[in-house]
Amino acid sequence: MSNTSNFREAIRKSRGQALVGPNVIANALPYLGSGLVLTALGTYGGLTVIQSNYSIFMPTFLGAIVLQLILFFVARGVAEKGNNAVALPLLATYSLLTGYTLSGLVSVALGAEGVGVGGVGVAALGCGVTFVVARQVGSNLSEQDGNALSQTIRLGVIALLVVMVGQLVSSLFGFYTPTWLEIGISGMGVLLFAGAAVVDFHTLPRIYRDDQGIPAALSMYLTYINLFVFILRLLLALNRD
Repeated sequence: MSNTSNFREAIRKSRGQALVGPNVIANALPYLGSGLVLTALGTYGGLTVIQSNYSIFMPTFLGAIVLQLILFFVARGVAEKGNNAVALPLLATYSLLTGYTLSGLVSVALGAEGVGVGGVGVAALGCGVTFVVARQVGSNLSEQDGNALSQTIRLGVIALLVVMVGQLVSSLFGFYTPTWLEIGISGMGVLLFAGAAVVDFHTLPRIYRDDQGIPAALSMYLTYINLFVFILRLLLALNRD
């Protein structure tokens, strides 16, 4: 799962603050869309490597994860300082790397019976539908309701992180998640990041100015990438033999 610390920090900063960037979402959307397109290209590149030379995929996959984590913190810091000339190429590279690291999951989904191309399309469509609904709901939340939802989602994301760390540790010792538990974890992830999409439209205009579209776009980007991942995981779990 991509970095959720940025999301939790955004919630914390937004509590009790007045609107400071009423147009920041609109300014962020071109960056968000460009990032998602680059992610799709990175995923396509990863799938090409998997199909043509799988032996080099895992080493490059692990390297991409490390570089991706480094770039996230560097790019976020640069973007929040307003240095767009440096932030944009860093974020473009980060988006491509994210796509490459997603290609493993997408490859599994494409080869899974009952998921395939249609399942990947459903995950992408689910993100689009979530955006439309979240924009309507999140933009009209009252201060009280927005803060309450933000706190709920924050606690849920922390709980999800704990569960996923436990899941990872268990898998290292050969204990794999049973299907019913994987469905539960994936379903919780879908609900939490759908909620996070709503929270974005409430919190981002309260923590970013109109000229800070890039860091706002990064926060939204993480929400939809994580939502896409958990929808795919849920579909795979539901179709597991």
